[in-house]
Amino acid sequence: MRFLTLALVGLTVGQVVVPILVNLWSKRLFDALEQRSMDQFVVIVGLLGGIIVFNIANTTFHLRVKRQLQWGWRQWLTQEILGTWLTRGRHHQITNLPGDHDNPDGRIAEDIRITTEYAIDLGHSLSYCAMLLISFTNILWRLSGAPEVTLGGISFTVPGYLLYIAVVYAAAGTSLAVLLGKPLVTAVNRRQGVEADFRVGLVRVRENAQAIALMHTESEERRSLLGLLRGVRAGWNGQTRTLSNVTIFSSFYSVLSSTFPILLAAPQYISGAISLGALMQTAQAFQQTVAALSWPIDNLGRAAEWKASVERVLGLYDALHTLQHQTSGAAGQGRIVVVHSDTARSLSFQDLAVTEPDGTQVIASFDAEIRPGERVLIVGDPGAAIRLFRAVARVWPWGSGRIELPAHTRVFFMPQRPYLPRGFLRDAMCYPGAPEMMDCEQGRAALERVGLQHLIRRFDETETWKEVLAMAEQQRLGFARLLLRRPDWIFVENATDALDPAGEEAMLRLLDEEFPAATLVTIGTHAGLEAHHGRKFTLRRTGSGVEMTEGTSSH
Repeated sequence: MRFLTLALVGLTVGQVVVPILVNLWSKRLFDALEQRSMDQFVVIVGLLGGIIVFNIANTTFHLRVKRQLQWGWRQWLTQEILGTWLTRGRHHQITNLPGDHDNPDGRIAEDIRITTEYAIDLGHSLSYCAMLLISFTNILWRLSGAPEVTLGGISFTVPGYLLYIAVVYAAAGTSLAVLLGKPLVTAVNRRQGVEADFRVGLVRVRENAQAIALMHTESEERRSLLGLLRGVRAGWNGQTRTLSNVTIFSSFYSVLSSTFPILLAAPQYISGAISLGALMQTAQAFQQTVAALSWPIDNLGRAAEWKASVERVLGLYDALHTLQHQTSGAAGQGRIVVVHSDTARSLSFQDLAVTEPDGTQVIASFDAEIRPGERVLIVGDPGAAIRLFRAVARVWPWGSGRIELPAHTRVFFMPQRPYLPRGFLRDAMCYPGAPEMMDCEQGRAALERVGLQHLIRRFDETETWKEVLAMAEQQRLGFARLLLRRPDWIFVENATDALDPAGEEAMLRLLDEEFPAATLVTIGTHAGLEAHHGRKFTLRRTGSGVEMTEGTSSH
């Protein structure tokens, strides 16, 4: 990255050399035209060819180096954010935190792109203008001369007067442009936010296409998306209004900048003080100086968009680091500690309390122990039960106390709806393990055992399985995945609620027959679950929150 940065700086210097050469070439051209010298004209045309070749080579290399540098910075920042976001469940935990960090997918994909690409573009243009200013300040100072000015009977010379005029001219233009474009950052930020909301709405419809089709709620979803689109239109119109104000001024400013220096230096040419070549060289030097000083005007819109994207990336970055800080405290300081201990023989909850991220109590402090091989059913408040499971899985850190599990044991969590990535069915069954962990016979046997033998012929098909399979089939596939993993501790979260009573009973018998020595902890309210569990924990809501009580299952 350092080498690319240095190369970009060197090539930017080459870009500055080109207008300097053109400025010197322009003086010789117009002097040759004024003198009607064909010999000088032929030489000047040849020099122009050399300038063009140099500019082509320099610009091409500059483009390649700049884009390589932009990609390098984007890749680095994306890896940094992804590394923090997809670590220890933070991509899930962050959804429970307040603040400006919504739509992380859009911030990572689009805002990081704008942040890194525009940073290089703006940095390059700013350094180019700075070098251009230094180069043409000297030229303009020399060409200005030192005319004599008389005020109130006192005569004095003003060396470099054209440079002073250029600075005042550019300063006035920049001040007006900044004043007119001040609302642009807010408008751009608002538009990017509503654009992200619209994208999320479209993704939501795509992910829930089957449910929407079955309920025939296309009109409601269309109405919702059109409402989001109206928000996009409002954001677009707001940005258009602010851009219009800036465009009106920049259009006037750009035309005036191309003619003003010629009008300024024309009296000297008319009086015979300078040649036509000197007039054109002076005009070009003035234009280049003003152009360098007018960097804020030319880049106001781009800078506003860059700033808005930077703020969105920083919003996500700050939220992730706030989350990291919250989850790195000690037990009893807003964090639940989960330990896999070599000395532990059971799952123990030690003075465990579960809270919301803002400190609101979810489950009051309790102590409990689940021994190896036990079957435990958790009933009662479903939100509290799910948070307890997430705490055991180390993705819900808010609360206090300690959860201790035996080390070197295989733990498997079965959510209500298993995650099925797009791809081969064999890959979906093995997820998150590699397909090599399962041979074809194992896969076919697992599918037959869970009643999905009709899917054996589709073993090597590529589909979006969460959309192709019915919910009951997806839950059965979760049990097939369990057969392949063969864990010691199984946590089941409503993973049979889409099955009919006979199907649910079959899957529960599968657990009893295939995993007789495994520990089973289940969340669920179906009456058929109690017969397969020996202990029952009840989460009962009281005036102060949810309390854990233990009873005996009807098993």
